[in-house]
Amino acid sequence: MPVADVIEVLADPNRRRILDLLRDGERPVGDLVDRLGITQPSVSKHLRVLRDAGLVEVRRDAQRRLYRIRPQPLAELDAWLEPYRKLWSASLGRLERHLDERTRQ
Repeated sequence: MPVADVIEVLADPNRRRILDLLRDGERPVGDLVDRLGITQPSVSKHLRVLRDAGLVEVRRDAQRRLYRIRPQPLAELDAWLEPYRKLWSASLGRLERHLDERTRQ
């Protein structure tokens, strides 16, 4: 999936919250519903979007479905952001030097 599509999927705050909850490991849908405070159909809809984007995967454990993060798309997003991080870092470095010079004056 292109990085732009991943960004669009991650634009939704509930999807980001789901990923935040899945950072510590896989979770069943019911646990996500309890922690997010939104309906089960809404959580399932967000999980389907995340799954279609390749950001999460599911495995069955008897009657439960356990979701976990797939790190590859996030690694691709991180790689895409790297050149921008360098720009931010350079800008912050210039700002820090400017502030240091003003403090010394």
